[in-house]
Amino acid sequence: MALKLPRTIRLDPSDTFVYSRAAEPGEWAVTGTFLFFGADVDALAGKERQAFRAGFLGIESFGWSTLVLVAEATAKERADAVESLARQLVAHCGAPGMDAARPAAEEEIAFAESLCDHPPNTLLALHRNGEAAGVRETFRTLHRKIARLDPAQAFRMIEVEEEDDVMEEVDIRTLAGRND
Repeated sequence: MALKLPRTIRLDPSDTFVYSRAAEPGEWAVTGTFLFFGADVDALAGKERQAFRAGFLGIESFGWSTLVLVAEATAKERADAVESLARQLVAHCGAPGMDAARPAAEEEIAFAESLCDHPPNTLLALHRNGEAAGVRETFRTLHRKIARLDPAQAFRMIEVEEEDDVMEEVDIRTLAGRND
């Protein structure tokens, strides 16, 4: 059985407007929820709130991506992703050293890998919200359709878990500082 990990993808430039730092396309990714540990999620606003609500974390850039793609990976690529994430945990999250960061990075990569129980090239999206018990994450998959009936629709959305909350609307032009 091949290893599969999430890889960032950018279908349009919106990530560069909605996040303070957008992930580069093609990076290995994790959910990044650990970056919001202890945060008052109700107080998050703007780009930080958008990262909380819908962002996957690109490992190399430590930037955000709205969508990731299920991609095959080699054992070496997985091991390199663990090492890279461990370095980022030391540099950005206060881990005291690589020996302390590696187990946390391994856990994050293992969880990301568990999300990829889909065919390669399946798109994944996530939605987080704060609840009394903590942070709740839901994941959705987008699959390619066989484009016989409607070639204009390349993907269909399948809910993995029902979402009770109303989705927040984002005005990309306002976030980018443009009012045209």
